[in-house]
Amino acid sequence: MNILYVCHRFPFPPKRGGKIRPFNMIRHLSQRHRVTVCSIARSDAEAEEGAGIAPHCERFEIGKVSNPVQVLRMVARLPTAVPSSMGFFWSPELADKVNALLAAERFDLIFVHCSSVAQYVSHVRDIPKILDFGDMDSQKWLEYVRYKPFPLKLGYWLEGSKMEREERRLAQLFDLCTATTRAEWETLEGYGTGVATDWFPNGVDADFFTPDGQGYDADTVSFIGRMDYYPNQECMFDFCERTWPLVRARRPGMKLLIVGADPSPAVKKLGELPGVTVTGSVPDVRPYVLRSAAMVAPLNIARGTQNKILEAMAMGVPVVSSGVAAGGVDALADEHLLVANEPEQYAEAILSIAADPDERARLAQAGRQRMLTHHAWPRSMERLDAIVERCVARHHNNNQHQANRELVE
Repeated sequence: MNILYVCHRFPFPPKRGGKIRPFNMIRHLSQRHRVTVCSIARSDAEAEEGAGIAPHCERFEIGKVSNPVQVLRMVARLPTAVPSSMGFFWSPELADKVNALLAAERFDLIFVHCSSVAQYVSHVRDIPKILDFGDMDSQKWLEYVRYKPFPLKLGYWLEGSKMEREERRLAQLFDLCTATTRAEWETLEGYGTGVATDWFPNGVDADFFTPDGQGYDADTVSFIGRMDYYPNQECMFDFCERTWPLVRARRPGMKLLIVGADPSPAVKKLGELPGVTVTGSVPDVRPYVLRSAAMVAPLNIARGTQNKILEAMAMGVPVVSSGVAAGGVDALADEHLLVANEPEQYAEAILSIAADPDERARLAQAGRQRMLTHHAWPRSMERLDAIVERCVARHHNNNQHQANRELVE
């Protein structure tokens, strides 16, 4: 098939959550089909780096944008019914390129990852289309309302409400819609759009994220994630304020590594706390995780799958996660990872791993095995193949029914 693939962040290199899922889809689909990738880049450096996707697809098109202009596009949509997110991911250059491709050749399938870029192909009617929401973005904005101060919470409520209406509308313009987890799929199904839906999980590269057998420091735990991302910031502020003192009180030598790019000044200030180190951007997060007794994921705001959890478990490093973050992973609490929701629970879980090498080894082995069997990209891509076949068949059947009705009339 000839596939047009549109995504909201240029999917190479696959170093962050918004790029990992589309990259693996593109790489897989390109093994059997011709795939044209269309996305945006926010700088010349991102566009140059993104060119590395060339070996993994037939071709790619980039629409260059700049953050100041995108912010203005967001603001322009505030008094309208259109979510500001649509403005943030809108590129007239990319729209022209997509339309030119559609006019110049025949595509057998259009695949869109993320609702914010569905706008580029929402008008197309004669080609089978799949919209992979990934996470339901509206629910993330609505969740922010609980944590943001007034009047910011009003802005997030407005964006979340507008986005939910838009998600419902866009879903009805596609033949089939998908999500990342069963929970996200249930939200999508709850919209009651009448459109066919399904879900397929994120995977993890278990050859890249793998144990190295070099041992660990029982007095070190780590947190991994971009530190310009609000849910990561919020959970570390909360963890360092309420949980970390409990851990240090019982084991004074414990150390916490906060590893991730672009920490805000407030995040950097956490590095002044006893035992806490804020690394900022690092070339490779694996050594920090592998040397840890455990990786913590105490997120209070979490949608979809937290790749940091998959990667740590694949490396054979036990994970202590919040219930909401663990919900995006196909794993069982106490068997493959430990789940906590209150400071005392987090502290107890962390200290139990630090104090008991056998318990750590049990969780390490069980966690990695679970990743190999339930979050392997090949298995997830088998689900994707079935979804693609279902979408194309559904589109053609609907067209045939429509043609038959027209003949009768």
